Amino acid sequence: MELLAFGDTGWGDELFRATLMTIAVSITAMIIGFSFAAIFTPLKLSKYKSLNLVANIYTTVIRGVPELLVIYLFFFGGSAAIMYVASIFGYKEYIEINAFITGSFSIGIISGAYSTEVFRGAVKSIDKGQFEASKALGLVKPFYEIKIRWKKITIINFNFITPHFLKVLVPQMLRLAIPNLSNVWQITLKDTSLIMVTGLVEIMRQSYIAAGSTRDPLFFYSFAAVLYLLLTFFSMKLINKLEVKYSRGY
Repeated sequence: MELLAFGDTGWGDELFRATLMTIAVSITAMIIGFSFAAIFTPLKLSKYKSLNLVANIYTTVIRGVPELLVIYLFFFGGSAAIMYVASIFGYKEYIEINAFITGSFSIGIISGAYSTEVFRGAVKSIDKGQFEASKALGLVKPFYEIKIRWKKITIINFNFITPHFLKVLVPQMLRLAIPNLSNVWQITLKDTSLIMVTGLVEIMRQSYIAAGSTRDPLFFYSFAAVLYLLLTFFSMKLINKLEVKYSRGY
């Protein structure tokens, strides 16, 4: 246990900071993922085939490509894209994107693709009678109204926060989505181990550094596994409480 001591004699403080970094990346990625899901879920549910196509391309491509490849594309391609835009304005120096931003955004995009499908399935599972009752009470309004013309899309009204959305759709959607979102959270949490390739020091990267310095890879990789299991265990306890809360009455 001397290897896990805090201070100069062990790696305890480094692994603790790495664990906090893993949690920070995971939470940030989930927030980014929910943001993408909030955009693409209505597109998946839209009656317009062109909007369905956009959302289907996003979810199909991201879920069909290995997560590590997505991280590589954003890590290397992101810097290249920003440098290209900067060169247009006369800036020729090298620009490197922060590893935390790269890792969180790339994993967030992956999380968003899975979350989109989870929310889509949850909305589809809500009984049609709920929508009919809301319509009868005058609560139903579309997420947005779009008028499509030839080579032109005109947004007539953007009205996302409606009584139907807040009081009818969200509570039932969360009840149905939370069990599957727990799987998305576990995927996101474990995918943070892949961003060690960006140089960000999270659990996997710190374990790799410690294993190389002490030549004791079995110990540090086993301890990394324990840390991931603990994070998963306690987070699932919290998610289970949310599931019970939103399932009251059922």
